[in-house]
Formats: sequence, structure tokens, C-alpha cells
Amino acid sequence: MNKNRLEAFSDGVLAIIITIMVLEIKIPHSANIQDLLKILPTFLSYLLSFIYVGIYWNNHHHMIHTLQKVSGPIMWANLHLLFWLSLIPFASGWMGENHYKPYPTMLYGIILLMAAIAYFILQGVIIKVEGKNSKLNQAVGNDWKGKASIVCYLAAVCTSLKWPWFAQVIFVFVAIMWLLPDRRIEKVMHS
Repeated sequence: MNKNRLEAFSDGVLAIIITIMVLEIKIPHSANIQDLLKILPTFLSYLLSFIYVGIYWNNHHHMIHTLQKVSGPIMWANLHLLFWLSLIPFASGWMGENHYKPYPTMLYGIILLMAAIAYFILQGVIIKVEGKNSKLNQAVGNDWKGKASIVCYLAAVCTSLKWPWFAQVIFVFVAIMWLLPDRRIEKVMHS
């Protein structure tokens, strides 16, 4: 398979995920600001999830550009990642609709945790297929951000039943951590 097909398929899935998330925001049936404020938790949940999907799209794009060849294991690892990302609209909607209650927050954290693990697996499979001297392996090194994200999500899941607000803080923190420019792959690709 050509890496362009893998990237195009992934881009399509991610575009559908974002479309599904925005369709979950119900339009108020009146022009009152109070009705608009009622959907604020759902909108904020959408905003956070949109940022997460955007981060995955951006990093996935860079990672795929390091590929020389696509193998079966890479395709399956990519599908594994897309599976977990495809659950974000459900968890995001449930969390927003229920104003960040413990169980919806915990489910959201579990899905973010599993997506981070799936991304880490995809990255590892690519490095295994491409070899230790691959561009991706050179770029990610020990991948402290990826490992830190998994630890943070695990902490969020563990605290979400008692302190769902703290889990939300962790979700925002990890998103901010990934929004900070990470030029590792770009540097390796342009060297």
C-alpha cells in the first residue's frame, strides 16, 4: 500500500470524527442567551475534543511522512489508533451533556489513554518496520511527551471518580503540552 492511501484514509476518518462531534452540539430553539449558555458544557467538551483530534491529525501527518513503506502491521496499528479516536465523539458528547460528571469524565479519560497507547504502538511498529536508523526513531528519541501523556491520562482516569474537575485539568494540561511546537520530526526530515 502507498503511504498516501494510508494518510488519505486516516485523514478521512478524522474529518468524519470532527463532523460527528460538531453535529452533537444541539442548536437552541430560541434566541435567548440562557438557552445558548445551557449548551456551554457541550461546546467546551467539543472544543477540547476538537483540539485533541487536531493534535492527533497533526502528529499523525508528520509521522506518516517519515514512512518509506507501509506494511500490514502498520495498517493494523493505524486502524487501532483510529478505532480509539472514533470513540471520542461519544465520550465527548456524554461528558458535555452530563456536565463533566465522574463516569463520563472517566470514560473520556480511558479513551484518551487508549488513543495515546495506540499512537505509541503505531509509532513502535513503524520504527520496527523501518529499522533503528529510521527517521522516526531518530526524531522521537525517548519520546518523553508520549510517555508523560500516558502517565497523565492514567492519573486522570484514577482520579476522575472522586475529583472529575482534576481529571479535566489534566486533560487540558496534556492538550497544552502537545500544542507547544514539537519540531522533532520536521528537523529530522529536513536534515
